[in-house]
Amino acid sequence: MRKPRVRKGHESGFTLIVVILVLAFLLAVGAAVVSVTGTGTGISNNVRIQDQSLNAAEAGVDASWQQMSTAFDYQNWTSFDTHYLTEPTGIDLPTSSNYFRKLTDQQLLSLLDQNNDGVADSANVIFYKQSFVQPDTGIPSGYLTYTVFLIDQAAGSGMEQPGAGLLVVIGTAGTGKMMSTTRLEIELESGS
Repeated sequence: MRKPRVRKGHESGFTLIVVILVLAFLLAVGAAVVSVTGTGTGISNNVRIQDQSLNAAEAGVDASWQQMSTAFDYQNWTSFDTHYLTEPTGIDLPTSSNYFRKLTDQQLLSLLDQNNDGVADSANVIFYKQSFVQPDTGIPSGYLTYTVFLIDQAAGSGMEQPGAGLLVVIGTAGTGKMMSTTRLEIELESGS
């Protein structure tokens, strides 16, 4: 009986295929790890920017509350009635395409400064892109800003609510494509 012949070239070819498959698998796992790691960093950066825009909005609430309290204390204001934002036309009317709740924060900020000069076009904007002052340094940050105005909730409804208003605050963090905004709406009543 003859002994079967073993081909060494055939065995080394099989080993090469196994090595290539193992390397391809390890390469795919490595690429997935790199992708997940990069995505995690981007997500944490987005969360950080969102937190900063919320902090800017809260600073806007504090600043406007202080300013309105002072105005009422010194009787510069007796109610909210003459301080509501009514321009651009329809910003306070739910049926208008300019209604503030129908617009994104970016659209709303652009609508408030249509000529793009960095100043709100309406005198009734309490703060427009006001820089947040860093508490630890006292230095204003152009990276963090807030915009604040009052809206008459009953505008156009025929249901008068004297002294009631809605404080709208938009906090922004970042610039360009890396910008996040947070909008806060707070119901107010002046007591008159």
